[in-house]
Amino acid sequence: MSEAPNGLSDRTDVAPGDEGEHDLRARLLVYIVGLALAVLLTGTSFFIAGTQLVWQPSIPVAIIVLAIAQMGVHLVFFLHITTGPDNTNNVLALAFGLLIVFLVVGGSMWIMSHLNQNMLPMDQIMQMQ
Repeated sequence: MSEAPNGLSDRTDVAPGDEGEHDLRARLLVYIVGLALAVLLTGTSFFIAGTQLVWQPSIPVAIIVLAIAQMGVHLVFFLHITTGPDNTNNVLALAFGLLIVFLVVGGSMWIMSHLNQNMLPMDQIMQMQ
């Protein structure tokens, strides 16, 4: 293991999800920290949804922000998606998966919107029978 200019080893400059030659205790600590953050974010979401302490119109925005943060925690701590050069394939696979999801969801919404616009009103359908 090489030494950094300040005399510390390179192990201190590793992302939480970056897989390397760590011992079992360090890997277990990463999973425990990820679990704690995920539980904290989930509990915070439930607290915000069920309390009157938060301004009511801001609740959907807060839940969306917490959901994005939770996705980040899962990507880094559990799926080990980092910015390292050996994770390029993982990032590309994730981007492709997101593209497919957005195409399916967006296409479904587009189809349902057009069906709603082009469909006869219910009273006219009932008169046809």
